[in-house]
Amino acid sequence: FNSLNHDMTLPEFKFIWYMEYSHRMWGRAVGLAYILPAAYFWRRGCLSRPLKGRVLALCGLVCFQGLLGWYMVKSGLEEKPDSYDIPRVSQYRLAAHLGSALVLYSASLWTGLSLLLPRHKLPETKQLLRLRQYAHGTTALIFLTALSGAFVAGLDAGLVYNSFPKMGERWIPDDLLAFTPVLRNVFENPTTVQFDHRIL
Repeated sequence: FNSLNHDMTLPEFKFIWYMEYSHRMWGRAVGLAYILPAAYFWRRGCLSRPLKGRVLALCGLVCFQGLLGWYMVKSGLEEKPDSYDIPRVSQYRLAAHLGSALVLYSASLWTGLSLLLPRHKLPETKQLLRLRQYAHGTTALIFLTALSGAFVAGLDAGLVYNSFPKMGERWIPDDLLAFTPVLRNVFENPTTVQFDHRIL
């Protein structure tokens, strides 16, 4: 708090506290919205064997998401070895938290649509098969773009260059590969992280 928000007023602190509190309460409500109906329909024998597997996986993902959120917040409370480092959550854990939420949402949507329109009722044409292939590729790109956005947020990389389409005066910034080994730049260099997010 002293390192980053020493000038924060009480109303500003209350706002950010209520935002975080609401997020946690919403997460718990989502967990109950999955687990309670699942337990009810399971007990009533309304779930087929394949659907039971999906329901267990979804409930497991909900619990995993909550644990991952706690693990992410914990990283922001740990002392950093570098004295110049300001407190922030790990960009890796932030991306994992977002990624697991997207997987949970996608799996829930897929399960719901599969129940409404089973696959054996769908027409199999060349056009639809080609569209499905494109959809898989597009989905992967969207997922990757969202995860790269989490790295931008976790590193405050959006503050490094705020001009578009160029980054400063250049199309490719000089500090794009400033870290060693080179692979570190993809995940830890704010310039590279922002550049990758723009490209995606």
